[in-house]
Amino acid sequence: MREARTLARDVEGTVIPYGDRITLSEGGEVHVTQALGGTFTVMTERGYLVRIEGVDADAIGETLPPLPTAEEQAGKSVEQLVWDQLRTCYDPEIPVSIVELGLVYLCEVKERESGGHKVTIQTTLTSPACPLGGVLAEDIRRKVLVVPGVGEVDVEIVFSPPWSSALMSDAARLQLGLM
Repeated sequence: MREARTLARDVEGTVIPYGDRITLSEGGEVHVTQALGGTFTVMTERGYLVRIEGVDADAIGETLPPLPTAEEQAGKSVEQLVWDQLRTCYDPEIPVSIVELGLVYLCEVKERESGGHKVTIQTTLTSPACPLGGVLAEDIRRKVLVVPGVGEVDVEIVFSPPWSSALMSDAARLQLGLM
Protein backbone atom coordinates (compact mmCIF):
# COMPACT_ATOMS: atom_id res chain seq x y z
CA MET A 1 0.00 0.00 0.00
CA ARG A 2 1.66 3.28 -0.94
CA GLU A 3 -1.26 5.50 -1.83
CA ALA A 4 -0.39 9.17 -2.36
CA ARG A 5 -2.66 11.62 -0.56
CA THR A 6 -2.76 15.40 -0.32
CA LEU A 7 -3.46 16.62 3.20
CA ALA A 8 -6.86 18.31 3.35
CA ARG A 9 -5.90 20.21 6.52
CA ASP A 10 -3.11 20.52 9.05
CA VAL A 11 -2.83 17.34 11.08
CA GLU A 12 -0.73 16.36 14.08
CA GLY A 13 0.96 12.97 14.17
CA THR A 14 3.66 10.97 15.90
CA VAL A 15 7.03 10.43 14.21
CA ILE A 16 7.95 6.76 14.03
CA PRO A 17 10.03 5.40 15.71
CA TYR A 18 11.04 8.43 17.79
CA GLY A 19 7.68 9.36 19.31
CA ASP A 20 8.04 13.10 18.66
CA ARG A 21 4.90 15.05 17.76
CA ILE A 22 4.86 16.76 14.36
CA THR A 23 2.36 18.88 12.47
CA LEU A 24 1.90 18.02 8.81
CA SER A 25 0.70 21.00 6.79
CA GLU A 26 -2.39 21.24 4.62
CA GLY A 27 -1.54 20.65 0.97
CA GLY A 28 1.48 18.46 1.74
CA GLU A 29 1.72 15.04 0.12
CA VAL A 30 1.95 11.84 2.12
CA HIS A 31 1.88 8.18 1.15
CA VAL A 32 -0.29 5.86 3.24
CA THR A 33 1.87 2.84 4.08
CA GLN A 34 -0.40 1.20 6.68
CA ALA A 35 -4.09 1.57 7.48
CA LEU A 36 -4.88 -0.90 10.24
CA GLY A 37 -6.97 -0.82 13.37
CA GLY A 38 -8.22 2.71 12.81
CA THR A 39 -4.79 4.36 12.72
CA PHE A 40 -2.66 5.26 9.73
CA THR A 41 1.05 5.26 9.04
CA VAL A 42 2.13 7.69 6.33
CA MET A 43 5.45 8.56 4.76
CA THR A 44 6.04 12.26 4.29
CA GLU A 45 7.77 13.98 1.39
CA ARG A 46 10.91 14.11 3.55
CA GLY A 47 10.84 10.37 4.22
CA TYR A 48 9.52 10.46 7.81
CA LEU A 49 7.07 7.81 8.92
CA VAL A 50 4.24 9.39 10.88
CA ARG A 51 1.34 7.76 12.72
CA ILE A 52 -1.95 9.57 12.30
CA GLU A 53 -4.78 8.80 14.71
CA GLY A 54 -8.15 7.70 13.42
CA VAL A 55 -9.88 10.89 14.56
CA ASP A 56 -7.80 12.65 11.88
CA ALA A 57 -8.58 10.17 9.09
CA ASP A 58 -10.42 12.85 7.12
CA ALA A 59 -7.17 14.83 6.72
CA ILE A 60 -5.85 12.05 4.47
CA GLY A 61 -9.15 11.20 2.79
CA GLU A 62 -9.86 8.12 4.90
CA THR A 63 -12.75 7.03 7.09
CA LEU A 64 -12.68 4.88 10.19
CA PRO A 65 -14.03 1.34 10.12
CA PRO A 66 -17.37 1.11 11.94
CA LEU A 67 -17.49 -0.10 15.52
CA PRO A 68 -18.85 -3.62 15.99
CA THR A 69 -22.65 -3.76 15.94
CA ALA A 70 -24.76 -5.09 18.80
CA GLU A 71 -25.50 -8.16 16.67
CA GLU A 72 -21.76 -8.82 16.19
CA GLN A 73 -21.20 -8.49 19.93
CA ALA A 74 -24.22 -10.58 21.00
CA GLY A 75 -23.38 -13.74 22.88
CA LYS A 76 -19.78 -12.75 23.58
CA SER A 77 -18.38 -12.25 27.05
CA VAL A 78 -16.76 -8.97 28.04
CA GLU A 79 -13.39 -10.75 27.95
CA GLN A 80 -13.99 -11.96 24.38
CA LEU A 81 -14.97 -8.45 23.32
CA VAL A 82 -11.82 -7.04 24.95
CA TRP A 83 -9.67 -9.54 23.04
CA ASP A 84 -11.50 -8.56 19.84
CA GLN A 85 -10.50 -4.94 20.49
CA LEU A 86 -6.90 -5.89 21.28
CA ARG A 87 -6.72 -7.55 17.87
CA THR A 88 -7.34 -4.10 16.34
CA CYS A 89 -4.18 -2.64 17.96
CA TYR A 90 -1.13 -2.56 15.71
CA ASP A 91 2.48 -1.59 16.02
CA PRO A 92 2.81 1.41 13.65
CA GLU A 93 5.73 -0.23 11.84
CA ILE A 94 4.59 -3.87 11.76
CA PRO A 95 1.34 -4.83 9.99
CA VAL A 96 0.44 -7.47 12.59
CA SER A 97 -1.80 -7.04 15.65
CA ILE A 98 -0.23 -6.91 19.09
CA VAL A 99 -2.08 -10.12 19.95
CA GLU A 100 -0.54 -12.02 17.01
CA LEU A 101 2.88 -10.54 17.81
CA GLY A 102 2.61 -12.01 21.31
CA LEU A 103 2.85 -8.61 23.00
CA VAL A 104 -0.13 -9.09 25.34
CA TYR A 105 1.00 -10.92 28.47
CA LEU A 106 -2.13 -10.47 30.60
CA CYS A 107 -5.75 -9.53 30.02
CA GLU A 108 -7.83 -9.69 33.18
CA VAL A 109 -11.47 -8.66 33.44
CA LYS A 110 -13.00 -8.13 36.89
CA GLU A 111 -16.32 -6.77 38.03
CA ARG A 112 -16.17 -3.47 39.90
CA GLU A 113 -18.12 -2.84 43.09
CA SER A 114 -19.43 0.36 41.50
CA GLY A 115 -20.69 -1.59 38.47
CA GLY A 116 -19.20 -2.47 35.15
CA HIS A 117 -15.83 -4.08 34.64
CA LYS A 118 -12.22 -3.16 35.18
CA VAL A 119 -9.78 -4.50 32.59
CA THR A 120 -6.11 -4.89 33.46
CA ILE A 121 -3.73 -5.43 30.57
CA GLN A 122 -0.02 -6.11 30.69
CA THR A 123 1.71 -5.69 27.37
CA THR A 124 5.25 -5.38 26.19
CA LEU A 125 7.09 -3.91 23.23
CA THR A 126 9.16 -5.58 20.55
CA SER A 127 12.06 -3.45 21.83
CA PRO A 128 12.48 -2.05 25.35
CA ALA A 129 13.94 1.08 23.78
CA CYS A 130 10.80 1.79 21.71
CA PRO A 131 9.64 5.34 22.49
CA LEU A 132 6.12 4.59 21.22
CA GLY A 133 5.09 2.54 24.27
CA GLY A 134 2.90 5.34 25.59
CA VAL A 135 1.21 5.70 22.20
CA LEU A 136 0.47 1.97 22.10
CA ALA A 137 -0.79 1.93 25.70
CA GLU A 138 -3.18 4.82 24.98
CA ASP A 139 -4.43 3.09 21.82
CA ILE A 140 -5.16 -0.05 23.85
CA ARG A 141 -6.89 1.90 26.64
CA ARG A 142 -9.06 3.90 24.23
CA LYS A 143 -10.15 0.82 22.25
CA VAL A 144 -10.95 -1.32 25.27
CA LEU A 145 -13.03 1.48 26.83
CA VAL A 146 -15.56 1.19 23.96
CA VAL A 147 -16.43 -2.37 25.00
CA PRO A 148 -19.93 -2.35 26.55
CA GLY A 149 -19.70 -2.76 30.31
CA VAL A 150 -16.07 -1.69 30.61
CA GLY A 151 -15.71 1.29 32.90
CA GLU A 152 -12.01 1.24 33.71
CA VAL A 153 -8.88 0.13 31.87
CA ASP A 154 -5.39 -0.15 33.33
CA VAL A 155 -2.61 -0.72 30.76
CA GLU A 156 0.89 -1.49 31.99
CA ILE A 157 3.96 -1.82 29.78
CA VAL A 158 6.16 -4.61 31.18
CA PHE A 159 9.50 -6.03 30.07
CA SER A 160 9.60 -9.32 31.92
CA PRO A 161 9.72 -11.74 30.36
CA PRO A 162 11.52 -10.05 27.48
CA TRP A 163 9.67 -10.29 24.17
CA SER A 164 11.12 -12.50 21.46
CA SER A 165 9.88 -13.60 18.07
CA ALA A 166 9.17 -17.03 19.61
CA LEU A 167 6.04 -15.42 21.16
CA MET A 168 4.56 -14.65 17.72
CA SER A 169 1.70 -16.74 16.38
CA ASP A 170 2.21 -18.83 13.26
CA ALA A 171 -0.12 -16.43 11.44
CA ALA A 172 2.16 -13.49 12.35
CA ARG A 173 5.28 -15.38 11.25
CA LEU A 174 3.62 -16.25 7.96
CA GLN A 175 2.48 -12.66 7.36
CA LEU A 176 5.97 -11.33 8.06
CA GLY A 177 7.63 -13.95 5.85
CA LEU A 178 9.31 -15.74 8.74
CA MET A 179 7.88 -19.17 7.83
